Amino acid sequence: MRVAVVGAGVSGLAATKCCLDEGLEPTCFEQSQDIGGLWRYTEHIEAGRPSLYLSVISNTSKEMSAFSDFPYPEDFPVFLPNARLLDYLRCYAEHFSLREHIKFGTAVVSIRKHPDFATTGQWNVVTEADGKQASHVFDAVMVCSGNLSEPSLPLHCFPGIEKFRGQYFHSRQYKHPDVFQGKRVLVVGMGNSGVDIAVEASRVASKVTICTRRGAWLLSRVFDHGYPWDMIYNTRLMSLIRNNLPGPLSWGWVNYNINQRFNHENYGLQPEKSCLVREPLLNDDLPSYILTGRVTIKPGVKEFKANSVVFHNCPEEEPIDIVVFCTGYNASFPFLEESVVKVENKHASLYKYVFPTHLQKHTLAVIGLIRPFGAIMPVTEMQARWVTRVFKGLCRLPPQSVMEKEVNEKKKNQVKWFGLSFDEVLKTEWLVYLDTLASFIGAKPSVLGLLCRDPWLALTIFFGPCSPYQYRLRGPGHWEGARQAILTQWDRTLKPTRTRVPAGSSSSFPSLLVVVGFLLLLAAIIFGLQ
Repeated sequence: MRVAVVGAGVSGLAATKCCLDEGLEPTCFEQSQDIGGLWRYTEHIEAGRPSLYLSVISNTSKEMSAFSDFPYPEDFPVFLPNARLLDYLRCYAEHFSLREHIKFGTAVVSIRKHPDFATTGQWNVVTEADGKQASHVFDAVMVCSGNLSEPSLPLHCFPGIEKFRGQYFHSRQYKHPDVFQGKRVLVVGMGNSGVDIAVEASRVASKVTICTRRGAWLLSRVFDHGYPWDMIYNTRLMSLIRNNLPGPLSWGWVNYNINQRFNHENYGLQPEKSCLVREPLLNDDLPSYILTGRVTIKPGVKEFKANSVVFHNCPEEEPIDIVVFCTGYNASFPFLEESVVKVENKHASLYKYVFPTHLQKHTLAVIGLIRPFGAIMPVTEMQARWVTRVFKGLCRLPPQSVMEKEVNEKKKNQVKWFGLSFDEVLKTEWLVYLDTLASFIGAKPSVLGLLCRDPWLALTIFFGPCSPYQYRLRGPGHWEGARQAILTQWDRTLKPTRTRVPAGSSSSFPSLLVVVGFLLLLAAIIFGLQ
């Protein structure tokens, strides 16, 4: 079975590797000359490719961001600069011999149904390399081109912008802070990029303001007891609590926990509707920069003037020189017909964020069009593992009516939980989503089953970080090294930071967590028997 993979970024590499695991024949088309996608920094913006700024560091830790059968080297930092993450992707590609299946410098021009699609499910794929086009026929297609290439710049939402005499641009164009030297800077939007750019700009600008209509929760990469945030937050125990508490109690719990580090209201960051569970931002510096006056938080823009801006509920004008619009991206598939994947309000109606619901043959899948509050690599890999088994006929999708009903219900729930601003419709609970797809292929770990056979591993899985290796303990793609990788995840986390260890010191928290968890579980069992 021949499979076309579009793009050689994180999703494309995972898709290519999963195809090989299942005995399929992948051909990966990459329009640039190297792998890495978003994580390959270039000084100049390239059309059709994501763009990142030089200082980008991953928001998720290495243990939670690893592909499930390929841990990061222990000497890699816990949170990775873009260059180190690219090194990891190159090691992954080399280890699994993926490069020989990638055609570099080859853009996908169009993907159309083959004339006998209704019976074969095949696709006509037209590519272009060195100015010459070629046509191919594939049995299936995995679209891994991402959703960070087409910037969303809704200037019509900002009255007076046409009068503004200063400079303005989308965050996609940002590379270095030098452009802000001595300037008064306004950052519109409060996503991770917006906060990063504001913090960076404040080191050279004369003044930096972030404006936000809705506010945001803010987390630090350094979480409880100094451990990585996602290794504490994304555990099975924490997920169970978050998803089973009644709504008001869950919202109160989120409010309380996030405000432990600092009171968001006192910093102008409190979300407008705190009952909406929005994706928190990750930034280590913003609170101290607000405290020291280097960054100021303001409400949304009411109107632009020639050399200034007026904010809602703020009568005075504020002079500015440069505006950076951090207003997100549009999902775009220019090589596909709209009838195949239709995008409305930045949202593609896909079953489990992967499969178009209406195709007669489910031989096309979109990988990575999702924003979980957690690492993207394990998610794209799990999507690819499921997709390849659907292609082979080993997993079956529900009827079209069932899939469409779920897609519509999910939209409604996301309106309730997240609102519908920019790309929130792509957000989902990380661990629940991974478990759902893993259950489809028989790779979801059984904590209760392990409790009898391997209690220490079972407790580590339930109370410790939900690291991707858990999904290689059983099922297709079973990896013999999974157990050891789980039990040594804290060793690899602490290795690059414990570079000076005083005599007699120890770091017992991760192990202590499991011990406490065991006692709690034992108490629950005893209580249940009474």
